[in-house]
This record gives sequence, C-alpha cells and structure tokens, in this order.
Amino acid sequence: MLVKTYASAVQGVDAQKITIEVNAGGTVPAGFKFFHLVGLPDKVVMESFQRIEAAIKNIDYRLPRLKLVVNMAPADIRKEGSSYDLPIAIGVLASTKQIDSEKLKDYIMMGELSLDGGLRPIKGALPIAIQARKEKYKGIILPKENAKEAAIVNDLEVYGIENLSEAVDFFNGTKELKTVELDTRESFFESQNIYDKDFSDVKGQENIKRALEISAAGGHNVILIGPPGAGKTMLARRLPTILPPLTLHESLDTTKIYSVAGKLPADTALVGRRPFRAPHHTISDVALVGGGSNPQPGEISLAHNGVLFLDELPEFKRSALEVLRQPMEERYVTISRAKIAVDYPASFMLIASMNPCPCGYYNHPDKDCVCGPGIVKRYLNKISGPLMDRIDLHVEVTPVSIDEITTYERPKESSADIAARVVKARIIQAERFKDLEGIYANAQMPSRMVREVCTLNQPCLLLLKKAMERLQLSARAYDRILKVARTAADLSASPEIKIEHLAEAIQYRSLDRENWAE
Repeated sequence: MLVKTYASAVQGVDAQKITIEVNAGGTVPAGFKFFHLVGLPDKVVMESFQRIEAAIKNIDYRLPRLKLVVNMAPADIRKEGSSYDLPIAIGVLASTKQIDSEKLKDYIMMGELSLDGGLRPIKGALPIAIQARKEKYKGIILPKENAKEAAIVNDLEVYGIENLSEAVDFFNGTKELKTVELDTRESFFESQNIYDKDFSDVKGQENIKRALEISAAGGHNVILIGPPGAGKTMLARRLPTILPPLTLHESLDTTKIYSVAGKLPADTALVGRRPFRAPHHTISDVALVGGGSNPQPGEISLAHNGVLFLDELPEFKRSALEVLRQPMEERYVTISRAKIAVDYPASFMLIASMNPCPCGYYNHPDKDCVCGPGIVKRYLNKISGPLMDRIDLHVEVTPVSIDEITTYERPKESSADIAARVVKARIIQAERFKDLEGIYANAQMPSRMVREVCTLNQPCLLLLKKAMERLQLSARAYDRILKVARTAADLSASPEIKIEHLAEAIQYRSLDRENWAE
C-alpha cells in the first residue's frame, strides 16, 4: 500500500515542503534488506530506520517483514537531520495498515524519535509552521518543546506531542489532541524583559555615553579605543539597553534565525530583546559569518536586529574581520555551495573595542607607553582601512579618575532616559524613510540618498572640506560623517544639519587623525 506523509526541509531561514512516499508490499527473503530509503538522504536520515524500528516495537506495534520503499521528494534536495523520523514512522505504520491514512494529507509532521518512542525537539519549527500555513495545511504535529514556537503562526492547528503513540492514536481517532494556542502580541510583550544592566551604573564617561546615544539613534557602527580598565566593555554591554524595542516584525525575523540555529530557549515563543552577541576573538570565519557543509547561521546573523560586540578587535584573525565587510554594507550574507545558496539576514550594529597599542597605554594620561617605534602603527594596521571606513564613530575612552569614581554624585541618566531620546530620533527617521523598504535608520541610507537628506550650508561645507583635506578621509568616510551629523541633528530635533552637529561628527573620526600613532 502506498501512502504519503508531509514534512519540511529548512534552507536558510525558510522551509520547503517534503513529500514522503512510503510503499509497503511483497515479502522479502530471509537475509535480504527489506527497508530502502531514497531521495538524497544524509547519513543521519539513513540511520533513521534503527530508531523507527525500535520506537514502533516499544509502543506495541509491529513492523512486518514486507518490502518498504521510502522516497523523499523532491529528490534533488538533500535531506538532513533526524527530524524526519516521525513522518517516516507514521508513513510506515499507515502503509502497513496499522494507521488510518485519511487525515495524513492535512498535516505537516516533524520530530526526532527516541528508541522508546519519545520525541526530541527539532530545529526550525517556526519557518516550518510558516510554510505549512502558506501551503494551506490544516495543522502541524511536532514535539511538545517546539509547540509554543510554532503556535506563533495564526490560522494553523499546532499539536505538541510527547511520543509516537500520541500521533498514532490521533490518526486512528482514539485520542483527541489539544491544540496549542498562543496570543502572539501578548507573548511578544511578555518576552520584552527588563535588562539587568543600565547606563546609570557608569560613573563619568559622559562623552562616551553621548557617542553611544548617537550610535543607537542612527544605527551607526562604533569602535571604542582606550587603555585596559577604562570601561570599554562595560559601556558596550549597555548599548542594547538604549536601543528602541524590537517591533513584532523584527522579533519574528530574529526568532526564525534562532529557531533554525537551534538556539531558541526551551518553551520560548519569541525573541523579545535585541540580541547581543559577543564572540571570542578565536572564532573561525565560518562561525562568525555562517556556513559549513550543512549551512548554519553565524554570529552576524544571530546578531540580526541587535548588536555584535567584538572585544579586542585587533586580536581577531584578519580573515575573519575581512568577511564582515560585505554583510556590514548589504545587511545579509549569502552562503554558496555547489548545489545550494542560502541567504541569512545580518542587519546588525557593530560595536568593537580595542587597546590603542599592545601594552595598552598609548595616549594614557598617567602611564607611559612602552611600545617601540612603529609598534603602535603596526598594531592598528591589523584592522584594514576598508573595515575601519565602515565604522562610523571612532571614540577614545580615557580612564575615570579615582576622585571621579568616589565623589561623582551628579544625577546619573538611566538607560530609559537615553532610550526615550533615541526613540524620538528613530521616529523622525522612520518618517523620513517611510517610502523606502528596508531602510529605518540613517546608517542604512544608500549613498545616493545622502546628498538629498544631508544637505549642508556654506559654513558647514567649508568645515567639512578642511576636515577631509587635513585628515585625508575617503569618500566612504565622507558619507559616514554626513550620516552621523544627520543623526546628531535628529537627536536635537533640528530639520537641518548645523555646524555643531557636523563638528561633533568629525571629531568621531579619531583614528583618521594624521597624528594618531605617530
């Protein structure tokens, strides 16, 4: 008997329907293989028969010695992972007439089987559920741990089960399963947790807070340069607390990536806070950008709609840093293989930190640098010029004095106070770019728009021309200065860029100064 069950293959952050055809018929002589799996399965899928056989027997069903042929269509897509166990097992039982096959056409099924028939969680439940609704299936059956994640999708019956026996009883009509229902908006607002860090914890460093406020308001990349213990990491880890809250659409996009990567916390429906990823400097190129023989999203995609923090930037491998250049501009990364190319979104804010030299004390107000001639320059040259050009704000962080630490008693602004100003600036930008798809902040402006949006009066033009000549800035740095100046103007609700906004933007090109590292 031939039956069909339905599953999904995840490619990038999207899913594609997989039809599993199971044909049972004809006896098999002793000593001959009776189970045949075709349709470009990988090694994990090929091993599924041992799991399926044990699971079926352990829930008190039988596996007759009939010739079983399982075809996974379309056959030119490689099937990877253990999540096909459940639809194959249900197909085998239906083809041997132990399950009523009437309702199989209405459901997508995914799940890894344990030998006792239990189900283990899978990756990519959210994109699979989205595809199931798009294909107009009635519902989806998957492990209980993934049910909340899939229930985000409306107009789809979601059943979370704990073992194979529950699925068998459901299709035979001997047991009713309860659908998992979720109020997406309520779940979204509940998941917007309060941060355990706050800018009110930071004493002094008002100029650095201002730079990070501009960075957050315009979505600009920023690098903090300063000696050890100056507070670079402390400040960087508080950047997400002043960013605008995730929108529901952004949350869904981010959740899809975490779902595909298998990094969504158990029983979590949505990612409610902006991601903050801080990979170690020993990270490989593939782990940072994504890829592998079975392509998976990297750290830059896990930071989508959030912040990627690279601490001790010069210590990263140069090859790993160079692969960041294109995603920083295009806000997505393409992973190409011989038979497949997948796109992962990578719209992140980069915040990096570094010491000014190997010993850490170049330009320190109190301590002497012990690095030899040319060492500081060579240390800075570990970061390529094209990458540095893509970082809008270069901010020098100086140590806070002991007197300031112990006697600083002025009222300190909280992250909520700063975030309120950031949100107002983002509202101005949202109105500015309302007719442009995919552009929400000044940092995302294409070059052709910069001249239209960032117009300068004559005194501003003269100042910028002198700065360009003296600092020998590139054309990309020119655009960056204009974008940062536009953000500074938005924070002060100014319709035009004034000379003080432009001067502030120019001062955030510290590493372009001709006397730096001399």
